[in-house]
Amino acid sequence: MRTVGRRLTVIGALSAVALAACFTPNGSERGTTASAQAATGSSGIHKIKHVVIIMQENRSFDHYFGTYPGADGIPMRDGHPEPCVPDVQPGSPCVRPFHATSMVDRGGPHGAVDASKDIDGGKMDGWLFLHPHQAATCANPTNPACGGGAAVMGYHDEHEIPNYWNYARTFVLQDHMFQSDASWSFPQHLYMVSEWSAVCDTPDPMSCQAAINNVGKAVNTHAFLDGKPIPAQFQWTDLTYLLHRNHVSWAYYIMDGNEPDCADGEMNCPPRHLGPTTPGIWNVLPGFATVQQDGEMKNVQSLRNFYTAAHNGTLPAVSWICPALKYSEHPPARVDDGQAYVTGLIDSIAQGPDWNSTAIFLSWDDWGGFYDHVPPPRVDDQGYGIRVPGLVISPYARRGYIDHQVLSQDAYVKFIEDDFLGGARIDPKTDGRPDRRPNVRETLPQLGNLVSDFNFNQTPRPPFVLPNAMIWKGP
Repeated sequence: MRTVGRRLTVIGALSAVALAACFTPNGSERGTTASAQAATGSSGIHKIKHVVIIMQENRSFDHYFGTYPGADGIPMRDGHPEPCVPDVQPGSPCVRPFHATSMVDRGGPHGAVDASKDIDGGKMDGWLFLHPHQAATCANPTNPACGGGAAVMGYHDEHEIPNYWNYARTFVLQDHMFQSDASWSFPQHLYMVSEWSAVCDTPDPMSCQAAINNVGKAVNTHAFLDGKPIPAQFQWTDLTYLLHRNHVSWAYYIMDGNEPDCADGEMNCPPRHLGPTTPGIWNVLPGFATVQQDGEMKNVQSLRNFYTAAHNGTLPAVSWICPALKYSEHPPARVDDGQAYVTGLIDSIAQGPDWNSTAIFLSWDDWGGFYDHVPPPRVDDQGYGIRVPGLVISPYARRGYIDHQVLSQDAYVKFIEDDFLGGARIDPKTDGRPDRRPNVRETLPQLGNLVSDFNFNQTPRPPFVLPNAMIWKGP
């Protein structure tokens, strides 16, 4: 064993037996249609007793999987990227996507206004028109208003992210997974647990109004300070309200460390601590009135508890896992550090008693300003946002399958509701807590069904373990 820094330890060796069991000579199910998928054991969703959502940070689909074989990746002509994005500088040549080999990237601006400029009415050519000199004026490079320049056109492949590509080859890659909202991390993490991003004037959920751009300005920043009382900022209904009411166990695992971005929307701020008792842009559940009123604050826990639960076979029915900055892949965090951390999470599940009944959904919360060529569908005033990578890892996941369905991270909530809640939705007309959300995201006709990524008729596949995994040991 070797130690990386003081906090991470390499675990495990590559399991040759597991690899041999997972690959076949053909090794692929890419040709399966959605209708055929839905016909194979959809009722078997209840074989999944544990859903684990791993949410990393700030990468677009083309940035990580734009050259993955068979995926809807960067258009190529004669083996070279075809798109050429115009440069903001007069007389400068356009910039094509290029292979970026560094483990440290600089992303681009990625607020709601920036998403609109990137998309440019569906032309997907606005990346280099965003604050070309902003990076030089930003003391905090993790701020969503910072970054930019030609670096956002870079992409990685299996040379930089071999484990992620290995998961795609072995399990399921989703190449039309769109961010739920077209904005930055804070509203996206609100969506991850509640299907909405809003601000509230009073404790009445009906006072909440949709908010997506610079939503952090409306948040009481005193709620983000260690040792201070935590006022309920978010009055609308989140998924844990339904889980609690139906006696479904859940946990939100947080890594202690630093968190990027400024909670109040300012350009610069000192690093802020992230942990179970410090709500923030990546730890939003303590700010929900329902979590406080239901006495569920204890379910927001240190990441240490996740490793214990995975080892002991005591994972809750629903888990969310969010990192601290160093292992988040949020620029300028290193790509390899984040990949090793995620591999450690997945290996911990694979080596534990709950593997045979677990579905792992791995995604990245927003595009981080990086190039992507696919225009997102518009479903309402808040989204969808730009494509992000999506992976499904499970003993029941299809082998080497590329899911071309239109998906958003709302599909995770839909899967959880179908598996554990009998299809009940976060719906103000039925959940007992009226609010002003404009729609029920899980029921939108554009949204595909994650059941299609599984074959519940197959014998559970053996545990799949990859090398160079890191277990977080705490600060």
